[in-house]
Amino acid sequence: MTDPAVDALRPGSSPAAPDTAPTAAGRNGSPRGLDLDRLAGYLATHRPELADAPLSATLIAGGKSNLTYLLRVGEQELVLRRPPLGHVLATAHDMAREFRVISALAPTDVPVPAALLHCADTDVLGAPFYLMERVRGEVFRSRAQTDPLSPEQRRDLALAMMDTLAALHTVDPATVGLADFGRPEGYLGRQVRRWAGQLDRSRSRPLPGIDELRDLLGGTVPEGANAGRIVHGDYRLDNLLATVDPVSVRAVLDWEMATLGDPLADLGLLLTYWDVLGDSDLAAGNPVADGLGPRAGFPTGAELIERYAGRSDVDVGPLHWHVALGCFKLAVICEGIHYRHTLGQTLGPGFDRIGDMVAPLVAHGLRAARER
Repeated sequence: MTDPAVDALRPGSSPAAPDTAPTAAGRNGSPRGLDLDRLAGYLATHRPELADAPLSATLIAGGKSNLTYLLRVGEQELVLRRPPLGHVLATAHDMAREFRVISALAPTDVPVPAALLHCADTDVLGAPFYLMERVRGEVFRSRAQTDPLSPEQRRDLALAMMDTLAALHTVDPATVGLADFGRPEGYLGRQVRRWAGQLDRSRSRPLPGIDELRDLLGGTVPEGANAGRIVHGDYRLDNLLATVDPVSVRAVLDWEMATLGDPLADLGLLLTYWDVLGDSDLAAGNPVADGLGPRAGFPTGAELIERYAGRSDVDVGPLHWHVALGCFKLAVICEGIHYRHTLGQTLGPGFDRIGDMVAPLVAHGLRAARER
């Protein structure tokens, strides 16, 4: 998803079993979605220094949106990203945007993996893809990962997450070559229309209340006084590679929905993960935010916003509308993943529960949208 990519593991995270099930395998030992022979031929032309080394790859387990592979080229480890198989939502899996933004942010205080190679030729793997360095760290998503942390580590990790987001929102897009990376004017209204369109392309069952939520959002779009910042589009703890001894954010991942817009959209979606999914009856065992939020021993969303506000020049006003937008966006993303799962176009475990997240997200979004 970046969409939420509700993955169990991200590039460079702590060891976990890659998806090597026979049903995911392709020819010549290639994991599904990645033809190693074609990739080797492309690298021979575009990165000849990698051409003579043995090449192997494993699908990093749990990917619910873009597919991520750990690529071994001789003794070197890289990460390859490509869109999901099958039903791909328009503009939701843009490899070129991911590659461009992490390349641009490399010299800033925002930690990102080094971008190595982008391929727009769909004849190679059937979809665009890019290569980046493997960054060592851990993606903290489940209670099995976060419960062993001390209260101090959990607090410091959450605050480091907010410091990193503040650093992103203070980057001047023009100074890093991203002045034309989006259209800040009207960003929030376009977000509503964009996700409404994505919803229409993913409908496969009745979704009570979701059209009412769409209409409420569309009729009450705020001014967007902070427009023009770089927004991540799916910022949360489990889209970071981090360490806890000492606590640090090593890399921000999943930039496929990054653009220029209103940073409050990032805050609203973060609170959707943190307070809506991470501090409610949805928290226990859900495939999106099991290890996030106050129920997992982390600070409250209000504490996170206070930390952010102290390290950013962004005007953080009431966030009810932005949380409602986050609920709508995440509901649409979950429904798109559910639809791909019904078509047999998902890889890895956990997809059977994604569809269950839609109705509670819609219900909370309606409540937030009605707040004043």
